[in-house]
Amino acid sequence: MTEFSAAERAYLKSQRLGRLATVDPNGQPQANPVGFFPQDDGTILIGGYAMGTTKKWRNLRANPKVALVVDDIVSERPWRVRGVDVRGHAELLTGPHELGPQLSKELIRIHPRRIHSWGLEGDAG
Repeated sequence: MTEFSAAERAYLKSQRLGRLATVDPNGQPQANPVGFFPQDDGTILIGGYAMGTTKKWRNLRANPKVALVVDDIVSERPWRVRGVDVRGHAELLTGPHELGPQLSKELIRIHPRRIHSWGLEGDAG
């Protein structure tokens, strides 16, 4: 598993919304905004209100390849953006967790295989 740099970890912990991309059985990409939770073990958890009933869950059951992009605009003048693009495979989890009672029992755990970042302080990008 690829590891996050200190700058990438700090950035991910400062953000709450990303876009998760999966691939459906016909090979079509699907991207959805998701809440995410970076973990100390280098994985990322994705939770939702009814995760087990979603298309992203069904897509990942058939094809575990996944991408998560987290980015934002630091300033418009001068134009400065920053972000992290995580590619990897998803593990589908079902059961009790500590992310909060408002989230369903189904979680997606992303195991990073490739990480690319840009615009982070001290990051070579």
